[in-house]
Amino acid sequence: MSGAADKHRETFREEANELLTELETALLELEETPDDTELIGRVFRAMHTIKGSGAMFGFDDIAAFTHEVETAFDLVRNGKTAVTKGLIDLTLSARDQIRAMLNPSDTETVDVVKAGELVAAFRELVTGKKKDACPSAPASGKGSPSAQVSAGVKSEKATYRVRFHPARDIFMCGTNPLCLLNEMRGLGNCRIVAQLEAVPPLEDLNPGECYTYWDIILTTDQGINAIKDVFIFVEDSSDLKIDVIDDGGRLDTESDYKRLGEILTERGDLTTDDLQKTLSAQKRIGELLIETGTIEPGHVESALAEQKHVKEIRKERQSTESISSIRVPSEKLDKLVDLVGELVTVQARLSQTAAAGNDSTLLSISEEIERLTWELRDNTMNIRMIPIGTTFSKFKRLVRDLSGELGKEIEMTTDGAETELDKTVIEKLNDPLVHLIRNSIDHGIEMPGEREAAGKPKQGTVHLSAVHSGTSVLIRIKDDGKGLDAETIRAKAAERGLIASDAELSDRELFELILLPGFSTAKNITNVSGRGVGMDVVKQALGALRGHIEIASTKGEGTTITLRLPLTLAIIEGLLVKIADDCFVFPLSVVEECVELTRKDVTDSHGRNLANVRGQIIPYIRLRERFAIGGDLPEIEQIVIIGSDGCRTGFVVDNVIGEHQTVIKSLGRFYRDTEGLSGATILGDGTVALILDINKLVRNAELDEQAAL
Repeated sequence: MSGAADKHRETFREEANELLTELETALLELEETPDDTELIGRVFRAMHTIKGSGAMFGFDDIAAFTHEVETAFDLVRNGKTAVTKGLIDLTLSARDQIRAMLNPSDTETVDVVKAGELVAAFRELVTGKKKDACPSAPASGKGSPSAQVSAGVKSEKATYRVRFHPARDIFMCGTNPLCLLNEMRGLGNCRIVAQLEAVPPLEDLNPGECYTYWDIILTTDQGINAIKDVFIFVEDSSDLKIDVIDDGGRLDTESDYKRLGEILTERGDLTTDDLQKTLSAQKRIGELLIETGTIEPGHVESALAEQKHVKEIRKERQSTESISSIRVPSEKLDKLVDLVGELVTVQARLSQTAAAGNDSTLLSISEEIERLTWELRDNTMNIRMIPIGTTFSKFKRLVRDLSGELGKEIEMTTDGAETELDKTVIEKLNDPLVHLIRNSIDHGIEMPGEREAAGKPKQGTVHLSAVHSGTSVLIRIKDDGKGLDAETIRAKAAERGLIASDAELSDRELFELILLPGFSTAKNITNVSGRGVGMDVVKQALGALRGHIEIASTKGEGTTITLRLPLTLAIIEGLLVKIADDCFVFPLSVVEECVELTRKDVTDSHGRNLANVRGQIIPYIRLRERFAIGGDLPEIEQIVIIGSDGCRTGFVVDNVIGEHQTVIKSLGRFYRDTEGLSGATILGDGTVALILDINKLVRNAELDEQAAL
C-alpha cells in the first residue's frame, strides 16, 4: 500500500510542478493586464488545485500555506481587491515557497520563517478576516467548505441540477465523496439523492470501489464557479454535469407533469420512447398539453427535436474531450527511441540482403517493412517533440527579477513559442539561454536615464524567438541595448595575448572572441555577470547539442545572438563517405556539394590544400591525414564542401557513398573525448561508421595552421 501511496505522491509532485509553472506564467501576464478575469481565474484555479490535491496526498503543509494565498486571491476574483505589483510580487514569492516545500531536496532547508512572513502578509490583504486564524486551515476535500474560500460572494440566487458520478477508484485516489457533498451543502439550500442501482449484490461488492452516484439540487447565490471549485480535483476522472434549471429562484410549477418528464429525460434516466410506452394506456404528455391549450403541437415536436439534437451534440463533444493525454516517464520514451533505432539498423540490413538476392517475395516484404519502419520512426520522433514555449515562459520571471535588481526597465517579448524541438535539446538548452539573457540584461540594456539620453525609450526590450530552418531550429536573443564595442573587445583580446595588436579581424571574428573561456569586457563584477564565466559555457553546451552560435551587433543599437540547433539528437540525415576501409558520416544539413579532386588539381595548387571550385578558392582538410589512415590514394578523390559559420571548407575523402539516415549512438567512455567525432552509427551490414564533428575539425585545423606559422 505504501508503494501505491508513494506513486500517488510522486504523481502529485509532477502535476504540482506543472501547475506552478502555469501559475508563474499567469501571474506575469496578469501584471501586464490586471483586469483580465480569465487570468485571475487561471491563478485561482491553479492554487485551488494544488491545495486540494496536496491535502489528498499528505502534503498538509503545502495545503495549509496555499489556502492562505488562495483566500487572499479569491477576493481579487470577486472584485474586492485590486491586482497590484505588490500582490504579484507577494504571490510570486509564495509560488517559490510552494516549490521549495514541494521539492525539499532542491534546497537545503525550507525557510519556515519566510513562510510565516508570507502568510502574515496575505492575511493583511484579507479584510474582515481574523488575524489569528489557524494557519493550518483544512483544505478542500478534507472538511473545509469552499464556501469559506468564497465567503462574501453575493449574486442572484440560482438553482442548479448537479449529477456527480465519481470514478470507481475514487477512494484509491484519497478522496472521500461525502466531504465533497458536505461542501455542496455549505453553499446553500441543498437536496441530495443517492442513486444506488449500480450497487452489486453483497457477495460481488468490492469495498474499495464506489458504486454510488448522486443527484444534487442546489439553490445558492455563490455562482457556478463555487460549484466547479468543489469538484475541481476530481472532475477529470468523474462524470460531472451541472445544469442551471432556474436562474432567478423561481421554480416552474405551472405544469408539474411536464416538469417530471423533462427532468427524467434530461438526466438520461428515461428515454422519450420509454416514457411514451409507459403512458400508452393514456394520452401522451404532448397530447394532454395540446388538448388543454397549454402549448402548440409544433412546440412539442420542436422540444423533442431540440432534446435529441443537444444530446447528440453533447455526445460528440464528450467523445472529443475523451481524447486525453497520458503521462509517460522520459526513461520509457528514451528506451522506445533506442529500440526504434535498433529496428532501423536491422531494417537496413534486411533491405541490403533482399537487394543482393533475386527473391522477389523477400524484396517485397523488405520494402513493406522499410515503409512501416520509417513511419514508426517519424511518429516516435514526433512524440519527443515539445513546444519551446514551455522554456520561453520561464524566462519572463528571470527578466522581471533581474531588471528589478539592476534598476532597469526591461520588457521581454517572444515569438514562435509553438516551434517544436526534441525534448532532450530543450532540456539542455535552459542553462545556455539563461546565460545569454542575463548578459543581455546586464551588459546590453542601458539604465533608463542613459537610454533617454541616447534618444531611446526608457524601457528596453529583450526579444526571444524561434523558427524552423530546414532540419534545424534558429533561436534568437535580440536586445535593443548599447551593442558590442568591437574596439574594446580588440583591446581586451590584445591585452590577454589572444590576438596580435595589429591583427586584421572582421567584426564577426572579434565578436567570437567573447566565447573564449574567461573573456569579459565588464568593468565591474556584479551578482549577475562580469566574471568571464558564461559565454564559453554556452559554446560548449551548444557543441554538445551539435549546434553553433552566431553573434551580430551594432554599436548603440543592440545585439542579436542566433543559436542553430538540430531538431533532434536521436536521428540525423547524413552523407556516408569512405576512406580506405573506414566509413564516416557528415551531417547532411551542412553539406553543400561534392566535387572531384584529381592528381592534376593537387599539382596545380603547389602543395597547398586549396581547390578552385568555379572560380572560388576553398581550403580543404585531408581526413586521411587527420585520422592517420594508411593505404594508397585513389586516382580521383572527392571533396565534400561544408558551409558552416558563413565559411566554406572542404573535406577530402576517397569515395562518397550517398545519403544515409543515421541513428546516433554515443561513443564509449574511452572514446568520448576523441577530437573531431560526435558519435557513431551502425550500418546495414553491421559495420560501424563514425559521425564527424565538423566545427571541431575545422577549429583544430585552424589552430594547427596558426601553430605552423
